[in-house]
Amino acid sequence: MATNRSRTPGRHFLQIPGPSPLPDRILRAMDMPIIDHRGPEFARLARRVLDGIKTIFKTRNPVVIYPSSGTGAWEAALVNTLSPGDRVLMYETGQFGTLWKNMALKLGLDPIFIESDWRTGADAKAIEAKLREDKAHKIKAVAVLHNETSTGCVSHPAEIRKAIDAAGHPALLLVDTISSLASMDYRHDEWGVDVTVGGAQKGLMLPPGVSFNAVSDKALAAAKSAKLAKSFWSWEEMIATNKNNYFPYTPATNILYGLAESIDMLHEEGLDNVFARHDRLAEATRRAVRAWGLEILCREPKHYSSTITAILMPDGHNADRFRDVALDNFNISYGMGLGKIAGKVFRIGHLGDTNDATIIGALAATEMALAIAGVPHKKGGVQAAMDYLIAETGKAAKAAG
Repeated sequence: MATNRSRTPGRHFLQIPGPSPLPDRILRAMDMPIIDHRGPEFARLARRVLDGIKTIFKTRNPVVIYPSSGTGAWEAALVNTLSPGDRVLMYETGQFGTLWKNMALKLGLDPIFIESDWRTGADAKAIEAKLREDKAHKIKAVAVLHNETSTGCVSHPAEIRKAIDAAGHPALLLVDTISSLASMDYRHDEWGVDVTVGGAQKGLMLPPGVSFNAVSDKALAAAKSAKLAKSFWSWEEMIATNKNNYFPYTPATNILYGLAESIDMLHEEGLDNVFARHDRLAEATRRAVRAWGLEILCREPKHYSSTITAILMPDGHNADRFRDVALDNFNISYGMGLGKIAGKVFRIGHLGDTNDATIIGALAATEMALAIAGVPHKKGGVQAAMDYLIAETGKAAKAAG
């Protein structure tokens, strides 16, 4: 059918922090006829993904797979472990930390929110101090985001677990990894996390529609006495049915085909190599931002994200207008500023199935868009990123002999 719209040639640069672009292998893997989700072929697929996803979370315990967005997995983490009126210690790392807190309120919980300026990850010392004040142990869980998607700031679950233990507190540790899983190092068992929330549409390189809860023995024990209402989100029936390689209700069958392929691809590259690639692309992006003379929202290098860089606009310049200019002229999409940083930042996602050439193309489009939009900046950001990547490639080649 003819339209009045002109065609935009070439690929669209999807540089939002998820959903991330889908690799051809995963698209082909999902291009399957619908099968009987009670039949033997599905049982083999279910076993493959239920076992395989544990290797991504680095756990030996069950990982529950929901046909939902990550928001559903947030709710599952809360309703399976807590009872009405329970206190939950949460940290204001950004818009998504705030939304999880708002969900806790709606569910009838009592969140204690440690406020921040959105420019760092969660402070383990502040969490420890709050737990030490809680002599009666009314706080039942600590909930944090490993990687705050709205700001590009990372928290450190291992440090938070140490803080909980140092305070001598029995609180559960709940961690959101929606924008870090399969892109940044994460160790559910080793770090003592009780519930890890994950999503499919970012580092796992899948469409939205599948989410996860990785659960510890302590979380499973808590679930036995948790009294928040649940049915669809209940772990009990899911885990019991999963043992027989099925699900208690209709799963996202074709996305599970893609998930099996994603797990294979991640292990073919090697998880450590995946993490190193994301670290490298993130550092290249930050070097470009500094060379442009712009400011990274995340204030402390300790909290830099390897999947998202949020960039502050100079005073008097609107980030959403800049995003429009970039999209119209260079067919590139960035993440928008959310909540109290709306219009103040744009976010470059550098996660999933991306490489050095992809990120250089995205940074080149960004530097051109800054010029066309009249945003004050210095030239040379792309060159700074290239110089870094060239040096890193040389180091890798030398190390390989």
